[in-house]
Amino acid sequence: MTSYLKVTAMTATCVVAFCADVTPDAVLGFRFLSDAHAVVGAPVTPGSVAGVARRTTRRTVAVASTTTAATTQQQAATAQQQSATAAQQSATAQQQSATAQQQAPVAPQPVPASGEALALGTVVAALPAGCTQMTSGGVQYSKCGANYYRAVFQGNNLVYVTAQP
Repeated sequence: MTSYLKVTAMTATCVVAFCADVTPDAVLGFRFLSDAHAVVGAPVTPGSVAGVARRTTRRTVAVASTTTAATTQQQAATAQQQSATAAQQSATAQQQSATAQQQAPVAPQPVPASGEALALGTVVAALPAGCTQMTSGGVQYSKCGANYYRAVFQGNNLVYVTAQP
């Protein structure tokens, strides 16, 4: 029990020693809990106006620079995508033009006279009279005079092209 009283007395003495302030104008020469002298508003303290302003400015600058960088990257990506789309559309237009040229019908020549020799690749709408059929290399040709013709489709039309068997 005496040790409990000793610990209690020691604790009370420490509390009085730390909380008491010796002042000559007090009644007993000391007083409890002197005035607190906190310095708020100094530029270095976290709770000061200057510290809050500094942190706010730092955060604003960091967010603004991050937003600007992200916007710039997004604009660059959009420009690159638009450039790729334009190039693809140009390539598609060129391909469609080439396809249209290939599919353009070649105007059939009038039926030539049976003895007249035509240039290879000449297209005619109908065979002249008196043609004979022959097969060479698995392909069927029509021999009309000096020319050999091969039947081909041009779109939905059957035409004949001069060829060399």
